[in-house]
Amino acid sequence: MMRSLVLGGVLVGLVVVAALLSFVWTPFDPVKVDATHRLLGFGASHWFGTDKFGRDVLSQIMVGARTTLYVGVVAVGIAAVIGTPLGILAGMSPRWLGEFVMRVNDLVLAFPALLLAIMFGAVFGADTLTAMVAIGIATIPSFARIARSGTLQVMSTEFVLAARAGGRSRPNIAVRHVLPNISGLLIVQASVSFAIAVLAEAALSFLGFGTRPPTPSWGRMLQESQELLTVHPRLALVPGIAIAVAVLGFNLLGDGLRDRLDPRLAARV
Repeated sequence: MMRSLVLGGVLVGLVVVAALLSFVWTPFDPVKVDATHRLLGFGASHWFGTDKFGRDVLSQIMVGARTTLYVGVVAVGIAAVIGTPLGILAGMSPRWLGEFVMRVNDLVLAFPALLLAIMFGAVFGADTLTAMVAIGIATIPSFARIARSGTLQVMSTEFVLAARAGGRSRPNIAVRHVLPNISGLLIVQASVSFAIAVLAEAALSFLGFGTRPPTPSWGRMLQESQELLTVHPRLALVPGIAIAVAVLGFNLLGDGLRDRLDPRLAARV
């Protein structure tokens, strides 16, 4: 519905604005340790207070948004660039080849993003790049499935049958007919996958397999707040709300885009 699209856009916009603003301005240096300003509460100087190291929480949230979006964009980009052609190939190829591609796809699907990232971290070292690649690889099957499903539907349409009868090559049909007609499905999948990537990055940073200090990360802010959770719950509340806003925003955006881009659903709105 339109409300989901608008609300999702507003929430995602807040995260994007915070991330972009952090490139040019933050209230304080997000990584500067200041023992004289440890564990300050909400106030006019530090809106969200400071952590146990005296770092400004709002500044960390802003830079953490940048890290979150960076991971999401790269991870979803990897998944889309690899998964979409695989799905189209599976949908346009002979049945036996399509089934083989999807069985390989299912094999990758058996490894959750967190497990894959931990394995990558153990082999290549835990950092933001490793997390992005692992999340991206784990998300490839989702794009491949969506692309294959959409391709099978498009390949049975009259205009594609006419193009094949006219001697058009498979690559030509894929670029001129299949990809434009499944782009809506892929956009929705990208939005949903972005929400999953946000959660995965936060979880990995919480476990110590994501963004390394001193770079701010919402997940690591949650991890660092655990020992002070009973006396200073705001240290977990603020990054927790930031994660919830980002995930909810991208999910609502995906729902709204699905309703707008799917002709069957759009007719009901």
